[in-house]
Amino acid sequence: MQKSVTFRHMESSDALKKYAEEKSERLVKYLLEPAEIHWVLSVEKIRHIADATVTANGATLKAQYDTQDMYSAIDMVIDKLEGQAMKHKDKAKDHKASNGESASIRYTAVPEGEAAPAADGRRIVKKENQFIKPMSVEEASMQMDVMKSDFLVFTDSGTGNTSVMYRLKDGDYGLIETTR
Repeated sequence: MQKSVTFRHMESSDALKKYAEEKSERLVKYLLEPAEIHWVLSVEKIRHIADATVTANGATLKAQYDTQDMYSAIDMVIDKLEGQAMKHKDKAKDHKASNGESASIRYTAVPEGEAAPAADGRRIVKKENQFIKPMSVEEASMQMDVMKSDFLVFTDSGTGNTSVMYRLKDGDYGLIETTR
């Protein structure tokens, strides 16, 4: 982790700089490398202000705190940043991207006699497997004509994203493109 400490309106202090850098190490367990943290420590009259900006994992975390003691201001900023980093790590864990392997979509259905209605009264009565094949949008439209199907799930060979092409009532096609 790269660390930098800037002092404003006060004398630079090796003890404060070392303290801020040591406290920054608490964030390492939540952030992937390369990570940067930039501290700005300043004094305005009797307020001691600690301001930190962390850049890592494609995210920027910021926190600021002012008190009458610079060491406690640094502690409070690290506590705030640690909470933000923990929240960011949990979000990233929940929204993992697909690893690019071929995928298939599976609809599961209960046998007709046993179909339990969902909360809104609807139920799944048909099960179908769709194997997602890489193809261009033009190829997908030709495939739709050949299959006489109302929809087609495919991987767009140009973008690598999953797309759905569907037939409109007037015979034209609609396209749903996903992004990651």
